[in-house]
Amino acid sequence: MNRREAVQRLSLLVGGVLSPPVIAGVMGQVLNTGESVKTTAGQEALIAEVADVIIPTTDTPGAKAAGAEKFIVRVMRDCYVKEDQDKFYAGLAKLDADSKTRFGKDFTSLSPADKIEMVKQTMSTDKAFFLRMKELTTVGYFTSEIGATQALEYLPIPGRFDGSAPYKPGQKAWAI
Repeated sequence: MNRREAVQRLSLLVGGVLSPPVIAGVMGQVLNTGESVKTTAGQEALIAEVADVIIPTTDTPGAKAAGAEKFIVRVMRDCYVKEDQDKFYAGLAKLDADSKTRFGKDFTSLSPADKIEMVKQTMSTDKAFFLRMKELTTVGYFTSEIGATQALEYLPIPGRFDGSAPYKPGQKAWAI
């Protein structure tokens, strides 16, 4: 299977069609050769916390443990034009500002329940930001080593093709 097929299958696994910049990011391409937003350590930490609300640690490591924030920052920088980057980071800043207004603390300092509440609020007040964050988090997680080997079933050296192999009860989906 080539990389293009893998990305197409991943998009089906994620539940829809991935945006072209995300596909380019997975493939390691650089679409944005112009100006980019310079991210700070604080923004990266905030992205990690939001990603960890979207894919939390359960019986497998979450998005933060997988380093999804590094993927998100790289794809935003390399694959989105500055205008889209500005919108994304404005949405991130709004989430943090709303957290300070509502709870008197920045998002990274909130309790897990309060973080979930703020992300749910963002789902309705800034849907475009949330959908982009969710897409980037999901792709970043499932294309990471942790996501592909611990959250999904992984076979490093596949054998023969079996198009109708039965799933065992409780078995994870296959990594592509």
